[in-house]
Amino acid sequence: MIEEPPIEAVELPARWKRLIEAIDANDVVAAHDILESATADDQRRIVSQLDIEDRERLCRLLPVGETAELIENLAEAQAVEMLEEMPADVAADVLEELPADLSGDLLRELDDRRSEAILAEIDDLEESKDLRERAGYEWDSAGGLMSDHVVSFPEHATVADVLAELGNNAEEYSDDEVQYFYVTGENMQLTGVLALRNLVLGRRSRSIGELMIPGPVATTVDTGLEELQDLFESKNYLAFPVVDAAGQLKGIVSRSAVNEALSDAQTEDYLKSSGIVGGEELRSMPLRERCVRRLAWLGPNILLNLLAASIIASYEDTLQSVIALAVFLPMVSDMSGCSGNQAVAVSIRELTLGIIQPRDYVRVLLKEVWLGLNNGVVLGIVLGTLAAIWKGNVYLGLVIGGALMLNTILSVAIGGLVPLILKKFKVDPALASGPILTTCTDMSGFFLVLSLANVAMTRLV
Repeated sequence: MIEEPPIEAVELPARWKRLIEAIDANDVVAAHDILESATADDQRRIVSQLDIEDRERLCRLLPVGETAELIENLAEAQAVEMLEEMPADVAADVLEELPADLSGDLLRELDDRRSEAILAEIDDLEESKDLRERAGYEWDSAGGLMSDHVVSFPEHATVADVLAELGNNAEEYSDDEVQYFYVTGENMQLTGVLALRNLVLGRRSRSIGELMIPGPVATTVDTGLEELQDLFESKNYLAFPVVDAAGQLKGIVSRSAVNEALSDAQTEDYLKSSGIVGGEELRSMPLRERCVRRLAWLGPNILLNLLAASIIASYEDTLQSVIALAVFLPMVSDMSGCSGNQAVAVSIRELTLGIIQPRDYVRVLLKEVWLGLNNGVVLGIVLGTLAAIWKGNVYLGLVIGGALMLNTILSVAIGGLVPLILKKFKVDPALASGPILTTCTDMSGFFLVLSLANVAMTRLV
């Protein structure tokens, strides 16, 4: 493999060059001062420009607490990279310094062997168990998105008890946006919710179990992202409690966490549709890994494009006889491909919203064919007229316009159905729909143009 040339330090701002100098000199004070004065965006940028060796040395140089602060400010992919590069015992110490929900997110992104090696280095067995449980949740579920910053009290506690607890630990509770308190029974079973107003106005001797609203709306740890989105759209709440299968209160999932996860899901779909099939890619990743990720998409596309090229090869004589066809071949396939991509986008969106299921293929097909017929006629007339005027040959216009119309109908039908078929076989539609559609529209477009031209050959030459 051709090695990537190193980025010279002269390309970096002066303070980043000073950070590299501090790392080289093992000057922890200088490194601390530079990072302390940098914004989170600045820290993400410099980490992306440090090579692997410098990142490792920086982590060894900084105290564990400062390394944890740095990782907390990084993008998730950068943080995972750094955890992979650290010794397992150091990574375990760092994770113990981070919020439990963030530690769980990072462990989930590590491979199983690395994750287990880090968890084995955590001395606190209860914390290790909690992190392993968190890492086991899907990232886009309530368990994966929940925070353990939940304020709860046992139902037998009195109003006076709760107010005293809040007053004695005001600094701790001030970080939480407290509007409701969750009330629990035995074994942390969620039994009710208590409004702050009712607590403050309640008699000091009453138990909060008497003042609570029983049976609050809650989500389970395996509630999916789409269901969470629907829940927040139907209820104007800032957060919902999260319980496990036994009804034990595990945390809360906030509206902001769900919105961020929805944004991440859209970004992931975009990356997949653009050919980044191995997940998020950063340019700080090793060159070999980046090459493999992209070739996993580009390699199969060579074979798919060879299939399309074979259609042209089989009509080589027709193409040589009417050279003008070469101008319109890419236009027909490209215009049809654009129409097909629109159908793909609508199908993926409706699948995401739960509006359609794979079994709705007949409805989708009929809707897309009718739309394709209308749009195909319009596009075919426009392009066919231009072709006829340009070459002064009406038959050339009919060939090009007819091929575009037919290919548009076919492309929107394929574009509408492929995501449903892939979903049926549990393949990510965002990942595979594009290459399949491109190959099909290219092959059918080339075939239609050249076969129609072959039929009308006597009128074209």
